[in-house]
Amino acid sequence: MPTDQYHEPPAELSEQTRTFARMCASLSEESEAIGWYEQRIAVEKDPTARAIMLDSLAEEYKHFSMELEFLLRAKPQWRETARGILFQDGDIVKHGEEAEEAAEG
Repeated sequence: MPTDQYHEPPAELSEQTRTFARMCASLSEESEAIGWYEQRIAVEKDPTARAIMLDSLAEEYKHFSMELEFLLRAKPQWRETARGILFQDGDIVKHGEEAEEAAEG
C-alpha cells in the first residue's frame, strides 16, 4: 500500500522506525482534529451538538496525549527535553533553551 508518510524507502526502514513514523503521523492527525473541534465548538449554537463536540474533543486530547507519551518513551533525549519544558511556569522559550542544553549535555 503506497504512503507518503515516509521520506526514505519503507523497506529499508526498521519496524521500530516505521512504528515511530506511524505514531508521529497519528499525533499530527490528532493535533489537526483538535484544531478542527476547537473551531467547530467556537461557532456552534446548538447546545446538544456543542456538548457532543466537547466530548469528542476530550477524546482527541486523550489520544494526542497517549501518542505523545509513546513517542517520548521511544526517544529519551526528546523526553528529557520535554520534561524541562512541559508543565513549567515562566518563560517557555527560556525553559526550552535550558532543557535542550541539559538533554544534550
